[in-house]
Formats: sequence, C-alpha cells, structure tokens
Amino acid sequence: MEDPVQTPTDLDVLRRRVQQAIDGQIAGATQSLAAIGDETAPLVSAVTGLLTGGKGLRAGFLYWGYRAAGGADSDALVRLAASMEFFQGAALLHDDVMDRSDTRRGMPSAHRAVASLHQQRGWAGDPDRFGEGTAILAGDLCLTWCDELYATCGLPAAELARGRQLFDSMRTQLMGGQFLDLLESARGWDGLDLDARIASARKVIRFKSAKYTIEHPLLIGALVGGAPDGALAPLSDYGLALGEAFQLRDDLLGVFGDPEATGKPAGDDLREGKRTVLVAHALDAASDSQREIVESLLGRDDLEIGGVESIRQVLVDTGSVDRVESLITALADDAFRALDRARATDSYDASALDVLEALVAVSTARRS
Repeated sequence: MEDPVQTPTDLDVLRRRVQQAIDGQIAGATQSLAAIGDETAPLVSAVTGLLTGGKGLRAGFLYWGYRAAGGADSDALVRLAASMEFFQGAALLHDDVMDRSDTRRGMPSAHRAVASLHQQRGWAGDPDRFGEGTAILAGDLCLTWCDELYATCGLPAAELARGRQLFDSMRTQLMGGQFLDLLESARGWDGLDLDARIASARKVIRFKSAKYTIEHPLLIGALVGGAPDGALAPLSDYGLALGEAFQLRDDLLGVFGDPEATGKPAGDDLREGKRTVLVAHALDAASDSQREIVESLLGRDDLEIGGVESIRQVLVDTGSVDRVESLITALADDAFRALDRARATDSYDASALDVLEALVAVSTARRS
C-alpha cells in the first residue's frame, strides 16, 4: 500500500491509487470476455480510454467521507472509491450519446471513436449507429463493474452493507435525473417566468449532477466508515451545496472555458442548447435584440465561433455571468457553514473535515 493520503496536496497520490484500482478491475473483469475473443476489444477500449487520466473527484469524496467517519486508509477503501469512477464513466458514455457530443477530455467521444473504427474497417451498416450502440453497451459495462467493485473491494461485508441502500439509490436517481434533463429540453421554457426557469434548471442540476458528484459518494463513504445516521445532515448539506456550485462552474466553463483546459470545443453547451441558470438569467434580462440572438442561435448544431461569441456577449452584458458567479460563491459559503455544523457534532475526524473544506476551492475553481 502506498503512503496514506493526508491532505489535498496529496490528491495526485489518491488519483494514482484510484487509477491502479480501475486498471486492476478492468484487467480482472475482462477475463470474463476472453471466452468471446478479441472482437470485444473496441468495447473494452471505450471504457479504458474514458477512465484513464480523470480527476477522480467522486472517488475522492467517497474516500474522505470514509476517513471523516474515522475509517483508516487502505487499498480496499481505494477500490471502493474507484467504484464511483465506473459509475461516472457510465454516465459520461450515455450522456455523450444523448447529447451527440463529439469530444470528451480533448479526445473523440467513445461513440465517435468507434464510428471511425467502423469506417476504417469498412464494416457494413451505419457507422454512427454502431458507435452509439457500442457506447451504450460500454456504459452498461461500467455499471456492472461499478457494482462488482463495490461488492468485492475488500472491506468487511458489514461495513459495505451500511452504504448499500444509498449506493443503489444514487444509481436510480441519476437515471431519473438524466431523463429529467431530456424532458426539460423537450418541454422547453415557454410560459415559464424567471423563477420557474431557474427552479427547473436547478432541479436538473441536483438530480443529474450534484447528488452523484459529491453528496452521494461522500455519504456512502461516511456510512461505510461508520458515521451515525443522525450526524449525516451536515455532510448532505455540504455535498448538495458544493455539488450545485460545481455544476454551475461547469456550466460557465461549457460556454467560456478554454478548450485546452475543458477538453470540449468552445461553446459546446450552446450547441447542445442546454437550458441552464446562466441562460435563464440572460433571457430574463435581455433586450428584444439580445433575446433574438440567444433564441435564434442556442441549440444549433452548426453554431460557429462567431455565434458563440455573440451569445457570450449577451451573457456578459445582461449580467447573467455575474449572477451565476454570485450563486457559486453563496453555495460555497453554504458548504463551509455545513462543515462548521459537522464539526460541532463531534462525530467526524477534524483533519478529514479540513480536507473537505479545502476541496470546496478545488471543486469550484475557475479553470479558464
């Protein structure tokens, strides 16, 4: 076992250990596919490519939730934490198909990469449908391996049982959140005032991102580590607030971020027509001409950089960017206050709560 992770400056240590656990799970699990033959290589590669070199944020929150509850560092804990990365992989693989995203982390998204392979090999049928089908199956494989790694990580069965119900709920709620995102895009915002639009956007954030990014991994770790049910509320509040702040930052980066840093084309969220808090504020404060710019360009697959710049200017000029930045700050403050309440319970390890405090800045940092 490597040296235990102690502080946020050791996050690279934890990432390396999580990556080793991911690689070990894939290597072991693919033995089951060996009976089929080498034909399954593109399916496994779709998973391996996506789960190599990620930030490991969800694994980190599970790890520190367990440590906060007084649990000790171990390779078994790291393997449990790594199960969250397989769950994230499933969400990303499926999300990229639904959003028709061309890139992920600066590389072709899995369905695009497999479609290119189909074309190169001269196989029969539609390359795009083949790529999408492969990516969906790869996502399903991630879900299977997530469950397998949770169950076989090496921690005592009695400990794992404490977190199992929430682990199952997390996976169910994310699927509901993904559907909610699709539904909101289909229904649109016609007839809704600003408050209703923001409430709609924030509900999607909560169930599609905030819960499974921070709150659920953190609480699963704490439960498995032995935290009492009565002391979980502050961690839940911390996770929800920080998870929403994280997604709001991601929404800003999806419009203004540097593609070199985000791994996505400039303005990709605008092409996808995402109805975010950022867009809601802009449409509410926009003049008729500004509103026409946003409504005519948002969601266009062929949106060029000039159109991206036009929408960006509206978002800035209407004060929408400033409002979202203020909301991020307010949510980060909520997360800090929740940690203060956690400290007051005397149920958690103080040094681990200090790490969670430092992770507020890590999760909301401007990366552009």
